[in-house]
Amino acid sequence: MASLQPVRGTHDLLPEAMRGYRHVVDTARRIVERYGFDEVATPIFEFSQVFKRTLGEASDVVTKEMYSFTDKGDEEITLRPENTAGVARAFISEGLAQQVPVRYFYAGPMFRYERPQKGRQRQFHQIGVELIGLPQPQADVEVIAAGVRLLEALGVLSETVLQLNTLGDTESRTAYREALVTYFEKHREALSEDSRARLERNPLRILDSKDETDRGIVADAPLFGDFLNEDSTAFFDTVKAGLDALGIAYTVNPRLVRGLDYYCHTAFEFVTTALGAQGTVLAGGRYDGLIKMMGGPDTPGVGWAAGVERLSMLCGDVPDARRPVALIPLGPAAEQEVFKIAEQLRGTGFRIELGYSGNLGRRMKRANRVNAVAAVIVGDDELARGTATVRNMESGSQDEVALASLEEHLAVYR
Repeated sequence: MASLQPVRGTHDLLPEAMRGYRHVVDTARRIVERYGFDEVATPIFEFSQVFKRTLGEASDVVTKEMYSFTDKGDEEITLRPENTAGVARAFISEGLAQQVPVRYFYAGPMFRYERPQKGRQRQFHQIGVELIGLPQPQADVEVIAAGVRLLEALGVLSETVLQLNTLGDTESRTAYREALVTYFEKHREALSEDSRARLERNPLRILDSKDETDRGIVADAPLFGDFLNEDSTAFFDTVKAGLDALGIAYTVNPRLVRGLDYYCHTAFEFVTTALGAQGTVLAGGRYDGLIKMMGGPDTPGVGWAAGVERLSMLCGDVPDARRPVALIPLGPAAEQEVFKIAEQLRGTGFRIELGYSGNLGRRMKRANRVNAVAAVIVGDDELARGTATVRNMESGSQDEVALASLEEHLAVYR
């Protein structure tokens, strides 16, 4: 029988990796709370139509990357490839329109069938925020500011560049789409097969093509900025002025687009060169048409999502695990008593490592292996005197301490 391995594109979060994961998620949770975002959790799987509607029936995610299946009730189910659609579905099905604006934060696993790469797995984890119900450009500024504050708190802001663009309103996008189709039609035969298909259903996606020939054609394509109407220009100017007022640096990237029609106005990405080809660490934008397209009320929204794995890689060394205090009983009476002492100390906030077997030497080796900050040795003789020996694992110094004052003595190790 072959040895069991994790499924390709998945990985186990063992303690060190989990500390990196928790560092990112806990920091995000703490930072975005300051902006009024409350945490939510939507189901890991949804009816497939939730994503087919929002991502586009012919999009690469829907046609190539979704993990979809028919359940025992003959329902078409999909593991979520992203979470904005799930949050929007919850907004509709839970009847939250009367509560706008609402601010939500989420964290959890997403699933996409694609070639595993550094920082990109088939099961990956994202954090994100959604601000639903505010049409003003100031909401975009606030959402971007929350992303800046998070990257700053993680110590990686200086390794990223904020790229910014506008997708305009419906009128502007329609005019731009027509200009793109006209331009790309002249180069149809030179386009890649994927881009020729996109020309029929979603020409904006050609601007994202990684094909070298496509990229050469895209270089001379019309720019979105040349097709913005007055309202769209004013919206983008307000966003840029807001970022300027907060001292948030950005670069306008006229090629930064979102291919789906419900996206509008602001699009942004924080990109880095520190992770090789996988350079986007946090990305988002405005999606005023999403909730209406899903069958809900006409409700604006703006948000972002970030890959936990990529952010953790960018952070580098993970925070050290909290060091435990090792309790080492020696003798039958001490074995029983130390269990009580361990529970008392855990109840007051200490991390306690309790060994169950071995002589003093073996138990001290284990204390070193778990990186204990101190060892509390309780033998039957010490127990009879109501004392314990406390050894500082760094210096090797030790003191005999009354059990009644053990917690106070250990306070420096908390």
